[in-house]
Amino acid sequence: MKKFIIKVDGKPYEVEVEEVQATAVVATSKTAQLQASIAAPSSPSASANKSGSVVSPMPGNILKINVKIGDKVEAKQTILILEAMKMENAITAPKAGTVTDIQVKIGDCVPTGQLLLTIE
Repeated sequence: MKKFIIKVDGKPYEVEVEEVQATAVVATSKTAQLQASIAAPSSPSASANKSGSVVSPMPGNILKINVKIGDKVEAKQTILILEAMKMENAITAPKAGTVTDIQVKIGDCVPTGQLLLTIE
């Protein structure tokens, strides 16, 4: 993952971008779109993805939790929905495994980087 700081209407936001060969479209609350082509690295993805710790990529509110402790999940499966800037963001599993810990509940307000859940 690469971290970037972007400014929207003069307000800075820290974002993490997974390094894959793709075109990403990010819409702001004013519906402007930013398109960026991101080249895939030659080395494996960041160790944070392998750890199974799922952290909040941005500040927001937990709207929905799609898993419970003991559930088996697949890589890239939507595990919860985080609302930020009036947009719903699907948070996905970084790897396949079993949910071993959930640190949040529906309605929680979380900052960037807060541990949400763990997959082993």
